[in-house]
Amino acid sequence: MLIERARAKINLTLHIEGRRPDGWHDLESLVCFAGASDTLRLTPGPTLSLSMQGPTAIAAGDGDDNLVLRAARNLCALAPGLTTGAFHLEKHLPVAAGVGGGSADAAAALRLIALANGLAFDDARVMEAARVTGADVPVCVGSRARMMRGVGADLGPALRLPPLFAVLVNPGVPVETKLVFGRIGLASGETLGAGGHPVIPDGASFDQLLSLLRKGRNDMEDAASVVAPVIGSVIAVLSAARGCKLARMSGSGATCFALFDNRHAAVKAAKVIRRDHPQWWVAATVLR
Repeated sequence: MLIERARAKINLTLHIEGRRPDGWHDLESLVCFAGASDTLRLTPGPTLSLSMQGPTAIAAGDGDDNLVLRAARNLCALAPGLTTGAFHLEKHLPVAAGVGGGSADAAAALRLIALANGLAFDDARVMEAARVTGADVPVCVGSRARMMRGVGADLGPALRLPPLFAVLVNPGVPVETKLVFGRIGLASGETLGAGGHPVIPDGASFDQLLSLLRKGRNDMEDAASVVAPVIGSVIAVLSAARGCKLARMSGSGATCFALFDNRHAAVKAAKVIRRDHPQWWVAATVLR
């Protein structure tokens, strides 16, 4: 049995540059990955299958359209004869939550098939299967902090970030990305014109990075807060936590994060938020 963690993807920034003539949106985003994760196992064998368990398994669905199976089929179409087998997913990350849970699962499936067949994770066929599976899957294959541009496949070099002690909160309200983009309402060929992304240097200190993050933004946050007003409440709760340095939404929501300058402050904040909002998914973690 082969095992891979599918770590949550967090958009520390998310700038929308504009909407392309083909309907997709060009983005510029600094992404990193959390300790919070799903776990995917593969028992190599002749038949491709998927079983699931865990607190968010029902919401994720285990049908043929699950991204784990879709990614596996896409890779096998590009490289016939690969060994696959029986996948088992332990699903803990919230679904439709702006943390790339499904994309991380798909990327983990590609890594497991690569391991089972002696392929490098950055093999061209693995990366092409990631690209056709979903916009966030390519960056999740490596699960390293980096800039992500375009519709997701244009990846910058891996960046060394300081450990970012964080609290993640999801209020349990799924948010459909398409609805958020619709609320933003850019026409084909229209640009947002909200300003460029700050340059993120490799090896920045925590204070340097925090200063740059404050110059950035998530251009989907306002629109997502209209689609799911509870997002505003989550950000307010995180912002009010003792020691919070920055609170922002990840992806298209509804998961939000807060950064703290030490582990103790993050763990304490998570404990208080979990006590006051027991219906929310809350995780103290480290982003890298």
